[in-house]
Amino acid sequence: MAKQIKTAITPTREEDYPQWYQQVIKASDMAENSDVRGCMVIKPWGYAIWENIQKNLDNLFKDKGCKNAYFPLFIPKSFFEKEAEHVEGFAKECAVVTHTRLEDDGQGGLKNAGELNEPLIVRPTSETIIGASFSRWINSYRDLPLLINQWANVVRWELRTRLFLRTSEFLWQEGHTVHSEKAAAQEFTMKMLDVYAEFAEKYLALPVIKGEKTASERFPGALNTYCIEAMMQDKKALQSGTSHFLGQNFAKSSDIKFQSSEGKEEYAWTTSWGVSTRLIGALIMAHSDDDGLVLPPGIAPAHIAIIPIYRNDEDRKTVDCFVTELLLKLKDKRYNEEKIRTEYDTREITGGEKNWNWIKKGVPIRLEIGPRDVAKNSVFMGRRDKAHKDKKGVQLDEFVNNIGKYLLEIQQNIFDKAFKFRRDNTAEIDDYQEFVRFFSPKNEKKPEIHGGFAYSHWCGDSGCEEKVKEELKVTIRCIPLEDVKQEGRCICCGKESSGRVCFAKNY
Repeated sequence: MAKQIKTAITPTREEDYPQWYQQVIKASDMAENSDVRGCMVIKPWGYAIWENIQKNLDNLFKDKGCKNAYFPLFIPKSFFEKEAEHVEGFAKECAVVTHTRLEDDGQGGLKNAGELNEPLIVRPTSETIIGASFSRWINSYRDLPLLINQWANVVRWELRTRLFLRTSEFLWQEGHTVHSEKAAAQEFTMKMLDVYAEFAEKYLALPVIKGEKTASERFPGALNTYCIEAMMQDKKALQSGTSHFLGQNFAKSSDIKFQSSEGKEEYAWTTSWGVSTRLIGALIMAHSDDDGLVLPPGIAPAHIAIIPIYRNDEDRKTVDCFVTELLLKLKDKRYNEEKIRTEYDTREITGGEKNWNWIKKGVPIRLEIGPRDVAKNSVFMGRRDKAHKDKKGVQLDEFVNNIGKYLLEIQQNIFDKAFKFRRDNTAEIDDYQEFVRFFSPKNEKKPEIHGGFAYSHWCGDSGCEEKVKEELKVTIRCIPLEDVKQEGRCICCGKESSGRVCFAKNY
């Protein structure tokens, strides 16, 4: 019998993928379930990751001319009712406020009081309330384009919740833009999709597919919804960002008009786009292993964890002086034009415990430094993109001079591994029986283990889309924007098709 390799996370990915995911979050101390059902507490390490996501995305948005603003958490119910598709799409997820205060019920408890004349919806998304402001802000074509983003929280009552992936309250950004011409709005919709794809691949080391959603998967009220889709290590798809061309639907419901250069009053063209803390779930499921979290340097709260090794106060002073010198040498070094972020772990626990702690947190580089390393003017380096036992001594100046190169290598290695995994688990399939086998569980006890992404022909009929969803729990993740024009036969009904779409099981 083969010897079982000891891992930091139990169960492993292969043994129980959903539980492995939860244990990675716990071991890395990123988040925990709240006392409020379906909500989460994001702890400092997890929130630092979100801050880095926020900071880098915010810079990309501002490069496109967007400005940040903030809008109310509460939305009058009548605002939602103005756009029929929108209210239908979100009705079952809405949290509703009906009273303004609590009062003593005379029996030692509290009761609702101050009933509102109109219920307020706790925002699940903000198109309607932002549209009301835009209708006041915009008068002329000279006011356009208007490019606004907000960082906020939203609430959507979820039946089945999972930390970061699907919670009743979560953090996100939502961009909303207004344009004088249809073509300009469509162009900006695609521009923001490209921003999300660039961010995912450059910072999160997450290879993504850009595509358009089918009519049944569109954002409620949008004319077109575009997305980026990524493959997780259980071969399921995770929608990691969306950009919506809203046409004039929301402009008409919110009365967003402008006077054109010809003096005519016209309805504007709008877009909206967003990503959320779900991106942290994507990071975990795409990159992490059975020893814990694996973080790309582009988004890691710390690039380097320094672990001192000493037996007595004299050793400690020696190591402290050496680390001070190291930190001074790293002060002006950069990765992705940012300062190198370091953590010097001086907690009163053993070096072995510290080492495993930082492995489980996913920090890209670990440095163990003891008196013998100081004597050699070197550091003992471990990298998170390699096996935890794969460590080596490196001369101090060599390490300092090459830190940027090491981090670039780690970032690229993590991306390449995820890209290879997606490639190896993607297939072009033209026969329905083969399609069924591809998506059938390889093990009845582990229904999450299946084929991956299937590029197959689809005739465009929603009935075929629904049949595949009902029979196999497989959806069309997107109609890829690249390399889709190819004549063939629909995988479901055999009718003519002009291109392949991406089918997968999904979160």
